[in-house]
Amino acid sequence: MSDQTVSEQTAGGQTLVHYEVRGGAARLTLDSQHNRNAISSALVAQLHEALNRAAADDGARVVVLGHAGGTFCAGADLSEASASQGSPEEQAAERTRIFLGLLRAIISHPKPVIAAVDGHVRAGGMGLVAACDFALAGPTSTFALTEVRLGLAAAMISVPMAARVGSRDLARALLTGEKFDSAHARRIGLLTEAVDDVHAAVDELVAAFRPCSPQGLRENKALLAGPMLAELDARGDDLAGVTARLFTTPEVAEGMTAFLERRPPSWAAAAE
Repeated sequence: MSDQTVSEQTAGGQTLVHYEVRGGAARLTLDSQHNRNAISSALVAQLHEALNRAAADDGARVVVLGHAGGTFCAGADLSEASASQGSPEEQAAERTRIFLGLLRAIISHPKPVIAAVDGHVRAGGMGLVAACDFALAGPTSTFALTEVRLGLAAAMISVPMAARVGSRDLARALLTGEKFDSAHARRIGLLTEAVDDVHAAVDELVAAFRPCSPQGLRENKALLAGPMLAELDARGDDLAGVTARLFTTPEVAEGMTAFLERRPPSWAAAAE
């Protein structure tokens, strides 16, 4: 099949996920730069469409999940959350279920999924990286689990994060919200490789799958994904409940307001 480029669009026509088949890979590019590729309902819907297209595309042996702009994914779209109708708890539970479905779609995808990161990753975006089978990032990339600084917990993404990162390293990242670079992300297991040239490194990795049987890839990936999917299924409702409960608290209201107003939250201590 010849290389092709297609854009996945919402009913309103805005393209947030681009789809391209090149070099034997379905290359999905997040392009919601106005909110730093935050996880909105529209982006999730388009990404599901693109993942489904890639699963059925005979011209693609693997999937590459990349991004436009300087941020791979900034996490949940907090502006969308603040504008939602219904109670905060109901809306939080629904957004969590939607995100759980996206994580499962990546983890259970029949083809290997490679995260190609050449920018910043925050909060829920870390879960997307961890859900991918492989993750490569360039030297200017940075990472942080920032939920703790908003009064939230990294509930749903804790499952794929724990599958990739050692417990001591994960504890520090979860409990401090510190920013770290791609070299550190590689040391703790979040990344497969920290590279100088993301595009070249991704193309080299994609080439490694050319001799592989589609059936063999599908069956071996299912073996690797099984434990993570089982834990998500077993704990999904409880983890969604954590997020829903926290969204009703004054600290989250203050944390989200402070974030949107670009100021420190009231609990942030001044440096001595």
